[in-house]
Amino acid sequence: RIVAIYRRGETVGSLISGDEGVIVLDETPFYAESGGQMGDIGVIEGAISSFEVTDTQKSGSANIHIGTLRQGHISVGDEIAASIDADRRAAIILNHSATHLMHAALRMVLGNHVQQKGSLVAPDRLRFDFSHDEGVTTEQLQEIENLVNDQVRQNIPSETNLMSYDDAVESGAIALFGEKYDDQVRVLRLGGHYSVELCGGTHVSSTGDI
Repeated sequence: RIVAIYRRGETVGSLISGDEGVIVLDETPFYAESGGQMGDIGVIEGAISSFEVTDTQKSGSANIHIGTLRQGHISVGDEIAASIDADRRAAIILNHSATHLMHAALRMVLGNHVQQKGSLVAPDRLRFDFSHDEGVTTEQLQEIENLVNDQVRQNIPSETNLMSYDDAVESGAIALFGEKYDDQVRVLRLGGHYSVELCGGTHVSSTGDI
């Protein structure tokens, strides 16, 4: 159900065909950009309307759906169907899980001082920023690649658990630079104990999916 609509930064009651705006729903399958993972795109459809979602962002505790009404009209209170671009999400999932495996491999090869300083998780690529005191050699790059590929080939199921932040850190989970965490956090394990990090993003069921 639509609980709020914004147009040009102002609260409005409805949108008509051609309007650009922002829609807030009472619940949503859309992932809002966070932790380097790009926000979902897709469509919000009513009985006579179609709103193309071109980005999803966070605003306080809400996920906001940014886009354009392609046909019909929509109003606050309308019952709708929200659908993400599943193929794009699936590609993002693979790259996001790969960043976790790569982070663990970087720390194994270069040292535990390595910390993630940022990332981009897109459907067509990933970028991983990290701290290190010198350039990475060709041999080290190959070793990192081999470690990640070994985890992929083992096809180990992933595991997620909700726990308190303190318990998660005490269990060895890595908290990422610049992220804000709630009291209850989601701990993601990939490759058994190979990679253990706090993460609210979307991920593979098994490493072999990558």
